[in-house]
Amino acid sequence: LPRPASLTPRLPPPRSRAPRPSASSQVHTTDFPGNYPGYDDAWDQLRFEEGFRVDVVREEEDTLEFDMVGIDAAIANAFRRILLAEVPTMAVEKVFVYNNTSIVQDEILAHRLGLIPIRADPRLFEYRNQGDEEGTEIDTLQFQLKIKCSRNPQAAKESSDPNELYINHKVYSKHMTWVPLGNQPDLFPDAGFRPVHDDILIAQLRPGQEIDVLMHCVKGIGKDHAKFSPVATASYRLLPDITLLQPIEDEAAELLQKCFSPGVIEVQNIKGKKVARVANARLDTFSREVFRHESLKNLVRLARVRNHYIFSVESTGILPPDVLVSEAIKILMGKCQRFLNELDSVPME
Repeated sequence: LPRPASLTPRLPPPRSRAPRPSASSQVHTTDFPGNYPGYDDAWDQLRFEEGFRVDVVREEEDTLEFDMVGIDAAIANAFRRILLAEVPTMAVEKVFVYNNTSIVQDEILAHRLGLIPIRADPRLFEYRNQGDEEGTEIDTLQFQLKIKCSRNPQAAKESSDPNELYINHKVYSKHMTWVPLGNQPDLFPDAGFRPVHDDILIAQLRPGQEIDVLMHCVKGIGKDHAKFSPVATASYRLLPDITLLQPIEDEAAELLQKCFSPGVIEVQNIKGKKVARVANARLDTFSREVFRHESLKNLVRLARVRNHYIFSVESTGILPPDVLVSEAIKILMGKCQRFLNELDSVPME
């Protein structure tokens, strides 16, 4: 029997979907100036020279924070990628296993050794030629790891602590020793090549187990393998720009202060009234918490300064972060020079 019309389901008409913009179409670049209303981003060399600057904000042993102002996003990102993948370092490339009776397989052991950062200036060495089996003093650093676990005869009988029962049961990076090649002692008398950190746990042994390996460290870049990357992280963010569209006072001022990270909004006492002001927009993490409050969301404008980049570079300890930044600048300059040379060598029709 035919179904009544009231029981026949009605499907909604198909909706037309507009094509989503590709990720590349959302990238800001100076190739097409005038993309943003009221923002003149056409290239002008004189204006660039006057506006570009680099300000070091915080410098510690392995961390550097600095501002790079007056550049385009493409240049900032190129600089970040060079820091990650194109500044060379020294790392373990070949592991010759003479004896390994630990529970760690040879392949896993070699991989763990490769990821240990080595304190050695890569500018002192050359790249090893492709296919070279034996290294030389100008392109290879040699390390040895030879350790054997045994029982501690002085341990108490009732003890169950491995630290008391066994000797050399934990293999650390401090057990790696530099074995000079050729005339390296004369070339690098005060170098003291060693792992950056002495307390990296490589393996655990039990009595009778031992590890005897020889390692060759070579020069490489992070583009080939992540173990050559000189930084733990290299990132940037745009400087936040917070504008209060009208005075915010009393309880609203205190609520506004709680919506941002500590130090961003300051509440001042002016003529008996609590008044909010932007103290340090740099500390803002862009949580957008303020837009959850109906009484505040139309009183604050959040934006970012388009050409003000806050860089954070954290070194693995192989080279100081300021040296990494200068080396990245040299690599970028070399890329630009090679590009100009190619333009000069190619005949134009």
